[in-house]
Amino acid sequence: MKEKLEEIRLEAESELKKAPDEVSLQNVKSKFLGRKGVITEYLKRMPEVPEAERPEMGRLINQVKSFIENLFEKRLEEIKEEKKTSMLLKERVDITLPGRGIRIGGKHPITQVMEEIISIFERMGFEVVEGPEVELDYYNFEALNIPKDHPARDMQDTFYISDEIVLRTHTSPVQIRVMEKQKPPVKVIAPGKVYRCDSDVSHTPMFHQVEGLLVDEHVTFADLKGVLTEFAKLMFGANIGVRFRPSFFPFTEPSAEVDIECVICGGKGCRVCKNSGWLEILGCGMVDPEVFKSVNYDPERYTGFAFGMGVERIAMLKFGINDIRLFFENDIRFLRQFS
Repeated sequence: MKEKLEEIRLEAESELKKAPDEVSLQNVKSKFLGRKGVITEYLKRMPEVPEAERPEMGRLINQVKSFIENLFEKRLEEIKEEKKTSMLLKERVDITLPGRGIRIGGKHPITQVMEEIISIFERMGFEVVEGPEVELDYYNFEALNIPKDHPARDMQDTFYISDEIVLRTHTSPVQIRVMEKQKPPVKVIAPGKVYRCDSDVSHTPMFHQVEGLLVDEHVTFADLKGVLTEFAKLMFGANIGVRFRPSFFPFTEPSAEVDIECVICGGKGCRVCKNSGWLEILGCGMVDPEVFKSVNYDPERYTGFAFGMGVERIAMLKFGINDIRLFFENDIRFLRQFS
């Protein structure tokens, strides 16, 4: 029996040392110490051993069992260390190699154009003001001379939260809020997000506007033309052609739309400008006296002008982009062109 136990010990030692991984090691342990293992079978046969020899036999079996358990633990640690060393070698970083460059992010093209527009008007003395995007119907429409039955409301494609609360369709409500709190002179621009139920290659449900307002004594349409002509030339180049066309807006009278020479064909006529040679960039006009009445300004004493432009429209013309949805798809290939 002693010789047999020694053979088992040597066999277990050999197999444990040769085990290449944890699974193989666990299988060897089960072979000798498992419920049906070799050592377990010897323990089950102890009743067959003469009573006088049982203590010695039990001691020898436990010695072999302890030897296998200790060798198992030792080999398990060795395998774990070998695995760790192998992973470290595989993941080794050569610190002598030159570092990889980190690509620096850039401002979104809409942000770039918005900041450029704001910068131009700030240099002309306009102050930047902001207001809520969830707006009362009164400020979004009624105070701007657009009563509930006015057909111009159909032009706005409004998102209604309730009968009296809307997502603002333009930033003009900010101008009303400013005039309620401030007496003339007023010289402000209101940049921000606006919302309309519209979506195609040239419209999105959310877009950005910059609207401006100047109110004081003796303000004329000539002042309006001077400010917006200077803006167009600073934005698109000193040689760009600018024209004003009669138009209609409920909150200005007279009203006009401002066009620039087509930036694609240089005014010669192409598909983009529908062969007219001109592209619209903004709307404007002299503030309607009815608007002044809603903010308690004396229309006999004060005059003013207002204007508004879509930032996406300006960006599309400035960068030669033909689909407004590209601004919002977050395609990194598109955005990197403006970094």
